[in-house]
Amino acid sequence: MKKIIALVSVICLSLVAFSCISCSKNDDPADNDLFVGTYKGKISYSNGDERKSVDNGSVTVVKTGNDYYFRFSDGIEDLKGVSFKKEGDHTLVNIDFEDGVKFIKINASSLTMLYTTDGKTWTANAKR
Repeated sequence: MKKIIALVSVICLSLVAFSCISCSKNDDPADNDLFVGTYKGKISYSNGDERKSVDNGSVTVVKTGNDYYFRFSDGIEDLKGVSFKKEGDHTLVNIDFEDGVKFIKINASSLTMLYTTDGKTWTANAKR
């Protein structure tokens, strides 16, 4: 009888330990869809002679696999396939100067962007 009680106790303690591990602090919000949503503010786009600037525009952020897709309002061309690295626990950053200037910083409440590639430039200074 003592062996059965000891065995049941060990099983119960193991279940508690595994449930604590699965709910640990290893769940980083940057891995989740925390940044997906719509940010509103000043946005702009230029492509050669075409220029568009909107003070009250919006950018909808969509995650597709490991990349992000930025859907702009007001007829501005979308920006697709942007990869990020984590900076801290609650921020994603994309900085690259290889093929133009590429700077995007995004967190749960704001989006800042200056992204230039192939003669096209997108900017955003928006909040949720």
